[in-house]
Amino acid sequence: MAELTITKDNFKQEVLNSDIPVLIDFWATWCSPCKMLSPVIEEIANELEGKVKVGKINVDENPELAAEFGVTGIPFVIAFKNGEPRATSMGVVAKEDILALLDK
Repeated sequence: MAELTITKDNFKQEVLNSDIPVLIDFWATWCSPCKMLSPVIEEIANELEGKVKVGKINVDENPELAAEFGVTGIPFVIAFKNGEPRATSMGVVAKEDILALLDK
């Protein structure tokens, strides 16, 4: 399964109504730091499959979602629990730091 592509059309169903924690990576195709973080996000998606839902939101295709969550720079990662944003991280960070977002 790995990462889901999240858009404004499936955001409510996949993120807000999820019964497991959700990790969202806001990214863009032209963003070099996003490309550096992508393998880390993919690794987390594979390791935590079934326990955590991992999704990617392309900010160019979904500017309203980026604006709604105050995304001013990418990559920007948000951890959601019970439909609520719990913790965020901006820029390229270590895998451990992203996993720590899920514990907040």
